[in-house]
Amino acid sequence: MKIAIAYPPIETNKGVPLLSQNRQFQYFHNPTFIYPMVPSYAATMLKENGYEVSWLDGIAERWSYQQFLEELEKEKVDLIVIEAKTPIIKKYWQIINDLKKNFPKLKIVLVGDHVTAYPEESFENSNVDYILTGGDYDFLLLNLVNHLTKKKPLEEGIYYREKNGKVKNTGKFKLKHDLTSLPMIDRKLTKWELYAYNNGNFKYTPGTYTMIGRDCWWRRPSKEGGYGCVFCSWTSIYPQWRTGTPEQLLKEVGSLIKLGIREIFDDTGTFPVGYWLKKFCLGMIEKGYNKKVIIGCNMRANALNQEEYNLMGKAGFRFLLYGLESASQKTLDRLNKGTKPEDMVNAAKMATKAGLEPHVTCMVGYPWETYNEALTTVKRTKELFDKGWINTLQATVVIPYPGTALFKECEKNGWLKTKDWDRFDMREPIMESPIPDEKIMGLTRSIYMSFLTPKYIIRKVLSLRSWDDVNYYAIRGSKYIFGHFRDFTKSQLQKKINFSSN
Repeated sequence: MKIAIAYPPIETNKGVPLLSQNRQFQYFHNPTFIYPMVPSYAATMLKENGYEVSWLDGIAERWSYQQFLEELEKEKVDLIVIEAKTPIIKKYWQIINDLKKNFPKLKIVLVGDHVTAYPEESFENSNVDYILTGGDYDFLLLNLVNHLTKKKPLEEGIYYREKNGKVKNTGKFKLKHDLTSLPMIDRKLTKWELYAYNNGNFKYTPGTYTMIGRDCWWRRPSKEGGYGCVFCSWTSIYPQWRTGTPEQLLKEVGSLIKLGIREIFDDTGTFPVGYWLKKFCLGMIEKGYNKKVIIGCNMRANALNQEEYNLMGKAGFRFLLYGLESASQKTLDRLNKGTKPEDMVNAAKMATKAGLEPHVTCMVGYPWETYNEALTTVKRTKELFDKGWINTLQATVVIPYPGTALFKECEKNGWLKTKDWDRFDMREPIMESPIPDEKIMGLTRSIYMSFLTPKYIIRKVLSLRSWDDVNYYAIRGSKYIFGHFRDFTKSQLQKKINFSSN
């Protein structure tokens, strides 16, 4: 059996859809391609078990849909696996039905957070054959293929259509898989170079991703059910925390250095801390990897002390991504964030003192937040830039994805403006808010432009030491900032309004 891991291209004037390895979907005017970690593990596991595998990322390849069909025909694939997100699920239903017309014998599998939340919906609206729920769809895919070829019993979490059309399932998915059993990803098979350059997280290219944990160790229960931050789409597919070992990640770092990688971003929801972090950092130093490659990761604002930040700086870490989300304590509490506004200030100060380069993510458009409360976030990002405590940021409109506690709260309180999944693409606010839509988009732009303080600009100009610095901050950085600025312009919102009313 030949299997394809695929991202069919979506032909649209909205921009490039960010589908792989993301928790918040967006169309980007400035193309960004993120290395899909779980699909890469899936491809590698299949190959190691004797199956033929094709990697058909039509989005990162920048293929037209016709080119994608031609590649699929050329590869003679028996089964295709497609990762879907809420804002493109309707488009992928159309593509699935078209693929079935062009390739009647082709078996089609859907994976991802949206189909985990609403598995039956895709059977009702498309000719999909299988849906793998939960986040361990690399393990489940191998199990499914072994079932189809070797009659192995199916694991929990798999939905399928019988010959009579009836949809059945094997029960609720279980995250019982041991992450230490994962293989070293076959980077050549999964075409790592497609994702090595067009990514704002990388100061030094070529760069790549790792993912040692699934997904975030912040597990405090939320009032609406689930664990962790109420808005995170991955809380539904990773309801429990697991991680591999420091030695496992060190081995992978060593192999990536040999491949010529200059910067690595580990996309575990929150990087392991405590003894795990100390052991990994000491291993980076002992092996001399800290002199050969740069490391980045996701981190919580209240997780580390100065000594731990200092150790990370010595171990080769550079880029730390924090979810600031809001500078309002009320909003942080309702998000189940487990932090205080001052935590972000303290973390950024300590990280900067250790020579690290903090990056923050912010959101606006909460149903309970007033315009003045939202302005506190803009003021906070300006302060952090002005003091030199953060280097970069990302701003988004908060979107309540199916399966999250925030989505459940929206249904309970009548906050949803629509359940037309096409409109969950961050080009307009989807939840009712005290703030008009135009002002929400304006707040997002204001956050993006908050770095324009004289102190920040002078500091950055004086800090430029190499071509990598110039390229990252002056050339690539400006493209990403102003590309995102376009993503949230008033004209984009007006286009969405006009389209929706037709």
